[in-house]
Amino acid sequence: MDGSVPDPSAPLQDGTSAPPAPLRVLYVDDDPALGRLVQRQLARLGFEVVLAGSGEEGLALVAAERFDVVALDHYMPGQDGIATLRAIRALDRPPPVVYVTGAQDGRLAVAALKAGAADYVVKEVQADFIELLRAAFVAAVEQVRMRRAHEAAEAEIRAARDRFEALATERALLLREMNHRVGNSLQIIVSLLNVQASATEDARVKEALNAARNRVSAVAQVHRRLYTSDQIATVALDQYIGSLLDDLQVSAHRDHGGITITLDADPIHIDPDRAVAVGIIATELVINAMKYAYPGGEGAVRVALKRQGERIDFAVEDDGAGMGAQMGAGMGAGKAAPKAAESGAGPSTGLGTRIVRAMSTKLGCEPTLDARATGTCVRLTFRLAEHG
Repeated sequence: MDGSVPDPSAPLQDGTSAPPAPLRVLYVDDDPALGRLVQRQLARLGFEVVLAGSGEEGLALVAAERFDVVALDHYMPGQDGIATLRAIRALDRPPPVVYVTGAQDGRLAVAALKAGAADYVVKEVQADFIELLRAAFVAAVEQVRMRRAHEAAEAEIRAARDRFEALATERALLLREMNHRVGNSLQIIVSLLNVQASATEDARVKEALNAARNRVSAVAQVHRRLYTSDQIATVALDQYIGSLLDDLQVSAHRDHGGITITLDADPIHIDPDRAVAVGIIATELVINAMKYAYPGGEGAVRVALKRQGERIDFAVEDDGAGMGAQMGAGMGAGKAAPKAAESGAGPSTGLGTRIVRAMSTKLGCEPTLDARATGTCVRLTFRLAEHG
């Protein structure tokens, strides 16, 4: 390997690459005869060697000119090698320094390495001294090149990470704004449905409009949670269902007297689309229970949301008479029990059941109806993540 390094300049006009530039070496030694010998021998190997006779002179040259590597003797009048080495290392982007010591000065070599020298060579006026210098110069320059390439790669990685984080932040803001606007639009629809329900005297129309309002509200609340939360990829399902049930409880007190809705839920985070499906199912099942389970207007509707490993167990149950008949007729659980008809609830339209089935399909599961002597329990078990 000679004393040249690749030239980063552009290709020549004939299309060939520029020849490698010679390594530029500063040799600092107060022995002028040895310096000239080193200069001649290294020049034959392709190095460009500049001589300095003292530490002060060498430091001034390094500060003023570009050198690929510096060879630095220890014993010099005035500023010795260690002091000069430290001064060179304090410069901006200093060249690597190869320390030159006497054969008996191993302790000085260690001190030089601790002070930042890239390597050291024992000074002997023999042919292998020049070869050792040449090898040390090439190794030191290559070490610097590799370190700078590593630093450049790390800087690019940091810049790429910063760009990614900026894009992620911008995306989060855009998604939050989108959810805000969607949530507001859905809330306007909820308000319009409320107005229409209040304006009609037809009980069946009022009931249909209120049901539509509750379904839209279940979707709107997910978007409201997404733009008011730091999390944009998941929804706290337990909190979301709890809020939906709070709204339904207000409706229960207004329309169904003493029906009480309770929730027993584990902390669970889930993607927004699946949260919407669970929310709509919860809304349909709870409203169905409030309408048909308790003809007397009093009773409990219990909702459970439990995590079982990577699956979620979701159930809505009551202790009344009507819910099993209504859901059983719609979900193929057998003939409807006569309790609903006897209570005056009337036959189910089946729309709620179809909605529950559609949302269950979205969750990758089927609703099941637990057979009980009293009351009804509708249960769904589905994966926490959509895939896996």
